[in-house]
Amino acid sequence: ERYVVGRSLRGDDPYADEPLGTLHGAQHTVETDDGVRLHVEVDEPDGRSDLTVVFTHGYALNLDSWHFQRRDLRGKARLVFWDQRSHGRSPRAADVTVSFDWLAADLSQVIDETVPKRGSLVLVGHSMGGMTVLALAQARPELFADRVAAIGLLATSHENVEATLGMPGPAGRLAHRLAPGVMAALARQPDLIERGRRAGSDLGYVLTRRYSFVGRASPALVAFTAKMNAATPIDVVAEFLPLFAANYQKAAVAALPPVPMLVVGAVDDRLTPVEHSRELAASLPQAEYVEVPDAGHMVILERHEIVTDHLDKLLRRAR
Repeated sequence: ERYVVGRSLRGDDPYADEPLGTLHGAQHTVETDDGVRLHVEVDEPDGRSDLTVVFTHGYALNLDSWHFQRRDLRGKARLVFWDQRSHGRSPRAADVTVSFDWLAADLSQVIDETVPKRGSLVLVGHSMGGMTVLALAQARPELFADRVAAIGLLATSHENVEATLGMPGPAGRLAHRLAPGVMAALARQPDLIERGRRAGSDLGYVLTRRYSFVGRASPALVAFTAKMNAATPIDVVAEFLPLFAANYQKAAVAALPPVPMLVVGAVDDRLTPVEHSRELAASLPQAEYVEVPDAGHMVILERHEIVTDHLDKLLRRAR
């Protein structure tokens, strides 16, 4: 598999020399109500700007997943990136706090402590991050009515997402039923499992390529994503997995204000099927819907130029 995808042929990879995950800004710590010290980074704009964009990453990732958006939007607005609880540089939280209510409360606190009291706010979420944004809309409708000038929802969903592992029909339904139990069992043997998930492992590389990318994906981007996945402990992966089967946020969607919105779906997304993005966009008449061909769940990396271009347009609409 490594030979077929050309992992060793880095000369053919346009991102072989891209400094992935090396962009950082001013670091802040936001302490939540239950004592979790969330890691936050802020990139200030070039010159004056009354617009702040808060980026919320997806499941088993971290703020570095926004590498290209951060690289290409830097200076155009105030950019805020944060690691969700138990992910990235944010410390482990108690498993009883794993819910979209808690994640929404975290995002709310990040906004309150790192976003200026005056000026407009844009919220952008990928995968689980988009679900966190929707949960916040239900928890704090006044914030959305008063401050939120635009919303970007990328490869995400407002309803339950079955863990079918990309398998169709009965096999997919069986995977959905077994996945939480299997993950919980794996989490009880973390030392054994982590050896197979270590950064740079062939197994992690192959699985990441299959479930997060499509076609002849860049080996550098696949390895970068696999590294973020491997840095998320297996017990955290297991604790967060049941969130997606219980995700039901149609009421939050119905309550969103009529501000500019962007919904991006990836045609070959095996984790959040493109049908979810289509249905989400259909529920939001004010949203621009962009469907990206030849892209998987990590569309923000794999087809970053399309995503960033439309986010740039969204920021101009927000202004």
